[in-house]
Amino acid sequence: MKQAATGDTLRVHYTGTLDDGTTFDTSKDRAPMEVTLGGGQILPGVEAALAGMAEGDTKKVTLEPDDAFGDHNPDLVQTVARGTIPAEIPLEVGAVLEATNETGNPMHLVVLEFNDEDVTLDANHPLAGKALTFELTLVEFA
Repeated sequence: MKQAATGDTLRVHYTGTLDDGTTFDTSKDRAPMEVTLGGGQILPGVEAALAGMAEGDTKKVTLEPDDAFGDHNPDLVQTVARGTIPAEIPLEVGAVLEATNETGNPMHLVVLEFNDEDVTLDANHPLAGKALTFELTLVEFA
């Protein structure tokens, strides 16, 4: 039976969960993810887990923060004046705002708290600092 190797394009169903069992993403209700091994399209630890799998195989892999989205960096949490955010943008805790960094790349900022004067924003990836468990099923070779 063929085993997945670098250069193979795979169709994979996955479910990602946190330590407390909360699902943060899944492909179960949509088409499987298509990925080429060695293409750098997905987290390296997930790619490594897929290598060697055959059609129909299921595997679980847990990635520590260093192997996923890194540790939560407190330097990426900033408080800015409320007036720096356009008034037409409604604020609520947990809302994700899109901005561009100094090099012009898009970035997402999560609103942690706000009042009439200040807004505290977190530029960390929402999954930073968390261990991630992925259940992977190799559906087929593409």
